[in-house]
Amino acid sequence: MSRSRAAIILAAGQGTRMKSKTVKVLHKVGGRPMLDWAVALAADCGASEIVTVWGAHSPAVRDAAEALGTRTALQDPPKGTGHAVQAARAALTDLTGDAIVLYADTPLITAATVARVFEALEGGASVAVLGFEPEDPAAYGRLITNADGDLDRIVEYKDANEAERAVGLVNSGVLAAPADLLFDLLGEVTNDNANGEYYLTDVVGLARKRSLRAAVVVADADEVLGVNSRADLAEAEAAFQARMRAQMMADGVTLIAPETVFFAHDTKIERDVVIEPNVVFGPGVVIEEDVVIHAHSHVEGAHLKRGAHAGPFARLRPGAELGEGSKVGNFVEIKKSQLAEGAKVSHLTYIGDASIGANANIGAGTITCNYDGYDKHRTVIGENAFIGSNTCLVAPVTVGAGAFTATGTIVTEDVPADALALARTPQTHKPGWAARFHTAKQARKARKDSQT
Repeated sequence: MSRSRAAIILAAGQGTRMKSKTVKVLHKVGGRPMLDWAVALAADCGASEIVTVWGAHSPAVRDAAEALGTRTALQDPPKGTGHAVQAARAALTDLTGDAIVLYADTPLITAATVARVFEALEGGASVAVLGFEPEDPAAYGRLITNADGDLDRIVEYKDANEAERAVGLVNSGVLAAPADLLFDLLGEVTNDNANGEYYLTDVVGLARKRSLRAAVVVADADEVLGVNSRADLAEAEAAFQARMRAQMMADGVTLIAPETVFFAHDTKIERDVVIEPNVVFGPGVVIEEDVVIHAHSHVEGAHLKRGAHAGPFARLRPGAELGEGSKVGNFVEIKKSQLAEGAKVSHLTYIGDASIGANANIGAGTITCNYDGYDKHRTVIGENAFIGSNTCLVAPVTVGAGAFTATGTIVTEDVPADALALARTPQTHKPGWAARFHTAKQARKARKDSQT
């Protein structure tokens, strides 16, 4: 990369078709706000300066953008995409390099595609535009090329004639040019069009009038999908999931039923992992080799080390760490807890704010009682400990290495290593009670029946 780069992210749209209290660009794809996708893309393509353009109706966009480390610029009132890019000029300190215009509602463009746009500039084009060929061009702006295949002009659908509307190559909105040239051309843009707006797309025609070359880079339609409605959001999510599933399998992950597995934007899975049907990954998951995730499990913010097993019907919440060869079984929930190598929590159990030692066995129905209504407390279970079924561990408490807890025990004090903890009410019997109970109930029922 011989020249510096800047990115201008347009995020000032009203997003009224989303019908949401949440600003459109803060809706999520792959568990990540669309604005975050755009900022990450800008960083990945080498932009040293990033400016997010926001609207007066959405200070939440400004706040989110600044939290992500970008500069911000207000477009008020909104007067089109060209006007929005001009609003960013004051926030750019260096206009000597190249600038690219990205969109916060187009979350799936890859860094490789943006690299091709910049390569077009490096190859001699003064303006480079990202286009695509959708099945239905609908109301997209048309990219009109000349005999050499270079871009001659962009015509907005409302301003296009019948021949121009027949063109299948359309505009994604992404455009790059040397920053000083971009703003120089924008200074000549007028609002003499059907919408009375200042179109960014007009810079192409203005550049051609100066005999400057404009290039088109063509992307896959799924990659440049813009989100304007809930239906679009679902389509973008589906496209993202399809991309992730294909990449996971290409990297050596087995997906038994790929269409039923859902990933987050940052899911990391090593080879030879097996994922059964109906598994959902939230953000922050790292899975090492030879792990098996059984069906109907939900995993978020968790780290599973080599050879661990989880599920079916397991829920691993943020802070869950499964050691090598450990096992979490059906209807088990793990939160902010560490299982050491070989530890087993096989079924019907909640483990929260706990450390489980190597090869410890946690019986069915065990609960770590970690919350007292105000604060969370930790439970520590030593290696090779055996926790009997239906044990309640009232934190803070420690069970020593090799210790046992008897079935049904409520542990309120530390258990020494190699000891047996037994804390339950002695069993008593009342001879003949059941027979008397049945006789009384049957007599009462017979009286009621005789009265009806």
